[in-house]
Parts: sequence; C-alpha cells; structure tokens
Amino acid sequence: MFKALFIEHPRKVNESYGEHWLVANRFGLRMVVAGLGTMLHGFVPGLLTHAGSDMVRKLHGEMARRQQGLPVKKQERVAAKTWQPEYEI
Repeated sequence: MFKALFIEHPRKVNESYGEHWLVANRFGLRMVVAGLGTMLHGFVPGLLTHAGSDMVRKLHGEMARRQQGLPVKKQERVAAKTWQPEYEI
C-alpha cells in the first residue's frame, strides 16, 4: 500500500518522491494563485482579463515538455489529450 501511494506514480514520471513533491506543489500553488486572480476577474471584469487562461496554457505547455522524457507509449497517451481552450477567462 505504501509503495502504491508514495512510490509508483513518481517512478512512472521519472521522478523521485522529493522531485515529484516539489513539482506538484509548484503546479498547485500556481493554480491557486491563478484561481484567485480569476475569481477577482469575476468581480472586476476589467482586471486580470487573461490571467486564468494564460496560466492554463503555461501549465499545459510545461506538462507537455515534461512528458518528452517519458517512453513513447506514455507520450502517445498525453498527445491524445492535447487540447485548446474554446473559452478564455
């Protein structure tokens, strides 16, 4: 159980537990900040007009670049999920 919860996923993405923790927390913090900015944009539409959309694009691009080091089979799964937002906030 411990191995399944803490070791298997980081190995699948070629990271140690510590590396994965740092990457996940950096992504999470950026999403929280972008989410708060998007909520502020909801109250005052003239502020932060593309903050949420820009962050989604940046994070998606970073995730796609990180996938390049993975085996081809996993890259194909990631490529199948590539998308372009139809609506921007």
